[in-house]
Amino acid sequence: MISIEKVDTTSNSQVNEFVNFPFQIYSGVKEWVPPILADVKLMLNKNKHPFYEHSGAEFFVARKNGKMVGRIALIENKPSNKYHETKQASFYLFESVDDREVADKLFEFSFDWVKKRGLNYFLGPKGLSSFDGYGFLVEGFDKRQMMTMMNYNLPNYPKFAEAAGFKKVVDWVSSYAHLPEFEIPEKISDIAKRVEEKGKFKVKRFKNKAELKSWANRIGHAYNKTFVNNWEYYPLTDNEIKFVMNNIMVVAVPDLIKIITYNDEVVGFLLAFPDISAALQKYKGRLSPIALYSYLREIRKTNWVSFNGVGVLPEYQGRGGNYLLMSEMVKTAHSYNFEHGELTQIAESATQMRNDLGNLGVKPYKNHRIYGRDI
Repeated sequence: MISIEKVDTTSNSQVNEFVNFPFQIYSGVKEWVPPILADVKLMLNKNKHPFYEHSGAEFFVARKNGKMVGRIALIENKPSNKYHETKQASFYLFESVDDREVADKLFEFSFDWVKKRGLNYFLGPKGLSSFDGYGFLVEGFDKRQMMTMMNYNLPNYPKFAEAAGFKKVVDWVSSYAHLPEFEIPEKISDIAKRVEEKGKFKVKRFKNKAELKSWANRIGHAYNKTFVNNWEYYPLTDNEIKFVMNNIMVVAVPDLIKIITYNDEVVGFLLAFPDISAALQKYKGRLSPIALYSYLREIRKTNWVSFNGVGVLPEYQGRGGNYLLMSEMVKTAHSYNFEHGELTQIAESATQMRNDLGNLGVKPYKNHRIYGRDI
């Protein structure tokens, strides 16, 4: 007998059970990287996460004979629905033992949840924030997850979704670059130099964390505006932007963050992060003092870097801003002791960016898919 129970998010024991469940699913899976547990707990904290200032989410577990065998988060993003004139809900944090009956029960319960709210479309995985990572992994199961910037799942999850009537909405492609061979074509390099020499486009580089933090709000607003034409966009609140940027600052290395300005207005950005996956795996996402020390040490030790946040405002892409950004990406890739790079989760619909990256010789090697269905 399978039952679905709502998580009491004020109960530490229930929250801990929900948050720790993936360790049961991924035991022995070397490609899975645990999330920072405190960050997942924050998603369930309706008094602290800024998402709950305007929208709602509820969390559920599946039990079989009293034992937890699955979980799911159900989300209604009201500003997104208003902006896109839709009536949709999303799911996130889905996990299930290898039992289709469990997955079916979770999804069937979710469909009823969506209907009761007067919504008519259901998609996911898609979380509370644009930095939560999108989709079920459908290609690249043998590749290690890039920190907490994307999701990892076993191959049965997409099959569970498809069996429940979900169909592809959009794919998010991550690409690999062998950085010693990562070079910008001479033609693009020349254009980038000319663009910068004209003086309207400039690259802002940061010397230290304090300087970077002083720009955090402007970076966050530019990040939000850059994706205004994308299907996942919605206007973030100031508190949400502050929340996202505070999270970024934890693992940010100042000279790996670059900003593109045009007449002193932020029009583009390059957010690169050293990969601390090995340390997250070792300390299982905990934030003890020794774990924090290990995370900071891994920032300087790792030979992997993630480019997760690369963009120029649409109106500046055809005026040279994208070439300047590509030039800075290559310079960043050749800094420190990085050997491997990942361009993390770029929507297949971002054709200009994907074409630009193709010119740099990067190769797709992971694919995450958001699924959706009418309710």
